[in-house]
Amino acid sequence: MNLSSTIKSIQDIMRKDDGVDGDAQRLGQLTWMLFLKVFDQREEEWEDDDESYKSPLPKALRWRNWAAYVPGVDGKKAPQKSASDIIGFVNNQLFPALKELEIPVFDAEKDNATSVALHKVIRGVFEDANNYMKSGTQLLAVIEKLEEAINFHDFKTRANIGDVYEQLLNDLRGAGNAGEFYTPRAITAFMADRVNPRLDKRETVMDPACGTGGFLTAAIDHLRNQITNKSSTEDKRAIEDLIRGIEKKQLPHLLCTTNMLLHGIDIPSQIEHENTLGIGWNEWSANQKVDCIITNPPFGGYEDDGVGSDYPADLKTRETADMFMALIIKKLLKDNGRAAVVLPDGFLFGDGIKGTLKKLLLQECNLHTIIRLPKGVFAPYTTIKTNLLFFTKGKRVDDGSEHFNTDTIWFYEHTYPKGYKSYSKTKPIRIEEFEPIKEWWGNEEDNFATREQYDTDPDNKDKKAWKVDFKSIREQAEAAAAPHWANAESLNNQASALDNRIRDLRDSIKGVSDKSQRQSVEDDIEVLKTESEGLRLKARDAQAAGDRLYWPIYNLDLKNPNAPEEESHDPDELLIKFKKLLGEIEETENQLKSELAAALSHHFSNEEA
Repeated sequence: MNLSSTIKSIQDIMRKDDGVDGDAQRLGQLTWMLFLKVFDQREEEWEDDDESYKSPLPKALRWRNWAAYVPGVDGKKAPQKSASDIIGFVNNQLFPALKELEIPVFDAEKDNATSVALHKVIRGVFEDANNYMKSGTQLLAVIEKLEEAINFHDFKTRANIGDVYEQLLNDLRGAGNAGEFYTPRAITAFMADRVNPRLDKRETVMDPACGTGGFLTAAIDHLRNQITNKSSTEDKRAIEDLIRGIEKKQLPHLLCTTNMLLHGIDIPSQIEHENTLGIGWNEWSANQKVDCIITNPPFGGYEDDGVGSDYPADLKTRETADMFMALIIKKLLKDNGRAAVVLPDGFLFGDGIKGTLKKLLLQECNLHTIIRLPKGVFAPYTTIKTNLLFFTKGKRVDDGSEHFNTDTIWFYEHTYPKGYKSYSKTKPIRIEEFEPIKEWWGNEEDNFATREQYDTDPDNKDKKAWKVDFKSIREQAEAAAAPHWANAESLNNQASALDNRIRDLRDSIKGVSDKSQRQSVEDDIEVLKTESEGLRLKARDAQAAGDRLYWPIYNLDLKNPNAPEEESHDPDELLIKFKKLLGEIEETENQLKSELAAALSHHFSNEEA
C-alpha cells in the first residue's frame, strides 16, 4: 500500500469515530500524530549521532513509549496501552503537558540554544492542536497504520512524502480552507533553481505564505546540491539558518514543521505560526529582510477588517495577493534581493490598487521575466491561469523624479506538451518541461544578452519568448499624457487662486453688520465659487484624459505576438474577452466625452469673453 492509500485508510478509520466530525478534524488529528511519529524517528537519528542528546519531551510522552507497537512475550508487535486507557492518557497527560511544555531559559554557559528552540517548536505545534478521537480502539488502529506504513528512515518513503502532502492538501480544500492548494513540485523546483539562492554567500530564503513548505524544501534541496566534498561542516549546518517561513493556518503550519524535520532541518523554529499580513506595516524591521523570496501567496481571498489598516494610503487593500506583493516589495526583500512569485492573470490586467502595485514593482524592482503558464497547472484546486514573476529589488533613487528599475520585460509562454490539452492529477506539469526555458534564460548580470539572440534568430519559427520595451512605452505614454496633466495642474492652480480670493472676501465681511454690503460680497463669492468648481471639474477631466493615456501601460496581460490567434470556446476565456471589450468601449466613450467637453468648454469660454 502506498503512502497516499495509507492516509486514505487512516481517514476511513477516523470516520468510524464519533468524536471526529468532518475532514478538518480528521486532518487535525492526523497531522499531530504524524508530527510525533516523525519527530520520534528523527530523535533516533540524533541519538545515534550524539550520545549526550536529551529529548525535550518527557520520557512517558515520547511516541516510542506510549504509541509505538512493541514485541510482546510471543514476539508479535502489540500496543503499549490498552484501548480503554489510551484516550485518557492522550487527553489528560499528553496534550496538557505539550500545550504547556516548559521552555528552559537560555544559558550561554550550558550552550542550550538547541534545546530551547526544540521546546518552542513542540509547544508551538500543540498550542492549537486537539485530540478529537473518543474511541481507543479506533485510535490504536490509526497508530497501527502509521507504524506499519510510515518509516521515515527509509529513503523511498521520504522521497514520496510529497504524495502524502498532496493528498492532505486536497482534503484541506475539501474541508473548506479556501486558498490552500498544492504547488506542483515541478514549479517549486524551477522557481528555486531560477532564483538560485547561494550557499557560499549565505543567502537567506523566505516564503511568507509557506503552507506545507513546498518552496522551502525546494530551496533546501537547491542549497544542498551546492555542497561538495570540499564543503565544510559549517556549510552543511548553515542551511538550517537560511530558511524562513511564516504560515497563518494551524494545519499547514504543522505539516510544514513536519516537512522540515523530514528534510533534515533539525530545529524548524524558523517556521513561524503567524499571519504575515497581520503584522503591522511599521513592525517590519530592516534586519528581517531576506536575499530571496519564493512564494505562491493565496489569491482571491480577503483579510478581515483591520488587517492592513496601517498600510500606506495608496497601498491599502484587503485582497491577500496584493497585500503580499506590497510587503515583498517594500518590507521583505533586500536591495539586490531576488524574488519569484506565482500570481494569477487578474494581477497582470487589474487596475486600481493592482495598477498602483505594478507601478511600484516596476519602479523599485527589475521585473525581468514573466512566465505565462497555461490553464490546469494547479488543477484540481483552481482553473485560474497563473504566471511566474521574477524580479530583483533595485535601489530607490530619491532625486525628485520617477525612477524605474525596469526597462525591459521578457515574457515566455509555457505551452502544453505535445498531445496534452490540459494538466490533471494523473498528468501533472513535469520539471522536464522547463528545460527549454532554462536554456533560453541567460544571465541577469549581462542583462540577459542571449535572449536578444533568441529574439532576432530568423530560423526560430516557433518563438515562445518575446520582449516588451517598457521604458519606451512608458516614455511615450508620459509624453502623451503630460499636456493633459499640465493642463489639470494649471486649472487646479487657477481654482486654488479663486479659493484664496473667496477666503479673503469672507474675512473682509467678518464683523460687518451692513446687510447690503455683506450681500454684495456674498454675491461675488458665489460667482467665484461657481467659477472655481467649473475649473476643478475641467481639471478632473484633464487629469482623467492623461490617466487614460498613461495607466494602460501597466496592463501586463500581454499575449505572444509570435503565436497565431487561436479561437477559444472556453466560457471563462470568452467572459474575460467580453469584459475586456466592454472596458475598451467604455474607455473610448470616456475619451470622446472628454475631448468633446474640452472642445465645447473652449467654445463657451470664447463666447463669455
